[in-house]
Amino acid sequence: MNDLAEIEAILFVAGDEGLSLADIAQLTDSTTDYIANCLAQLKQRYTDNPAHGITLIQTASTYKMVTKQAYQASVKRYAQSPLMQKLSKALIETLSIIAYKQPITRMEIEEIRGVSATSALQKLKLRQLIREVDRLDAPGNPVVYGTTDYFLDYFGLNQLDELPELSDQQVIEETTLFTPEET
Repeated sequence: MNDLAEIEAILFVAGDEGLSLADIAQLTDSTTDYIANCLAQLKQRYTDNPAHGITLIQTASTYKMVTKQAYQASVKRYAQSPLMQKLSKALIETLSIIAYKQPITRMEIEEIRGVSATSALQKLKLRQLIREVDRLDAPGNPVVYGTTDYFLDYFGLNQLDELPELSDQQVIEETTLFTPEET
């Protein structure tokens, strides 16, 4: 086994928390002197090779893998992308309606929620949680929405029938999916 690769893998999994020299030594059954030497080699490898987008830093006695400063703008764009932001209450409510009632049109969603769903639908499509599955053969040919395979992955489901059952108080036609205290 390659010791540098093993240390790199451990630091990758440790993420933002990082690990101390002693922790890495214990995890690899090595001495702290040997690990310090390996860490110096790793840092040098990242520094010397422009093909690496990461580097190794030491802060507060812990070692962490971080992105190189040169890629800060790209990483910032990724962190601020719609895919990395939490779902708002309105998005969760709209997504829940689609998941349980699909296929469903925007107007049907708006009837259930009582507010416009246009913005929520756009955001959910951007996040690839819903998709246009069809168009109704009706005036205006309204779009019919359904969830995506990514929706299943995002919520850890294998299929839609694994969605939790709705209680009588949560029936979508009656009100919203949220109890009155949460609205």
